[in-house]
Amino acid sequence: MNRIPLSIFIITKNEADRIGATLDAVRDLSHDIVVVDSGSDDDTRAIAQARGARVVVNAFAGYGPQKRFAEDQCHEPWLLNIDADEICPPALVSEMRSLFEAGEPPHRAYRVPIAEQFPGEGAPHRWSYTIAPVRLYHRDAGRYSASTVHDRVDLAQGVSVGRLRQRIHHRSIRSLSDELRKLNAYSDMQVADLEARGKALPAWRMVSEFPFAFLKAYFLRRHFLRGRYGFLTAMNHAIYRHMRIAKHLERRWR
Repeated sequence: MNRIPLSIFIITKNEADRIGATLDAVRDLSHDIVVVDSGSDDDTRAIAQARGARVVVNAFAGYGPQKRFAEDQCHEPWLLNIDADEICPPALVSEMRSLFEAGEPPHRAYRVPIAEQFPGEGAPHRWSYTIAPVRLYHRDAGRYSASTVHDRVDLAQGVSVGRLRQRIHHRSIRSLSDELRKLNAYSDMQVADLEARGKALPAWRMVSEFPFAFLKAYFLRRHFLRGRYGFLTAMNHAIYRHMRIAKHLERRWR
């Protein structure tokens, strides 16, 4: 099967349990798959290399800097970023391939829907919470933000942006405890980012953050449709938002 002028890049750390399926899903889409690993002590790198990925080790200095480094390792003019806990199903792979059938795609960047998939689900729920960031783009159209915490592609002014129909399956949760561990670490990064930017959040948010974050996740993100797991993940989201405020205020009050 012919591959398209596309490089795929993935950043990893200790993803041995997930990286294999992620790479298998896109292995026929590109001849240039780059895995940038930030010091895994499991078999992540070996699994990636066994599946034909080009593995580069780079110390982690934040999400934006790491993805910028990964962009620079790519050889092709078009770039696709996926995370190690994401799967591109066959319908999405076919849709991306079809963009290049007549030559250059009509747009220079594409938003790709990313839908939550909870443990035990074979695919994301029909009404699962979905975001649609730019993930497929020409390297001349933009690049990842330098922010350590904000994971987004900053596009050049006037870039034409399309949207794909098929969804990435986001398997972000290994377990509730692992989710809390990851969110706790991310809240540390967010607090450091707020401090670096000289931004102060008001103290009254220590009272409002937890209930409003829970309601947002449970109702606006439709976790109420996902049963007991939906309730518990909404609680985890609220705990994480509370931790972010608590840590930020603690630093200010020292």
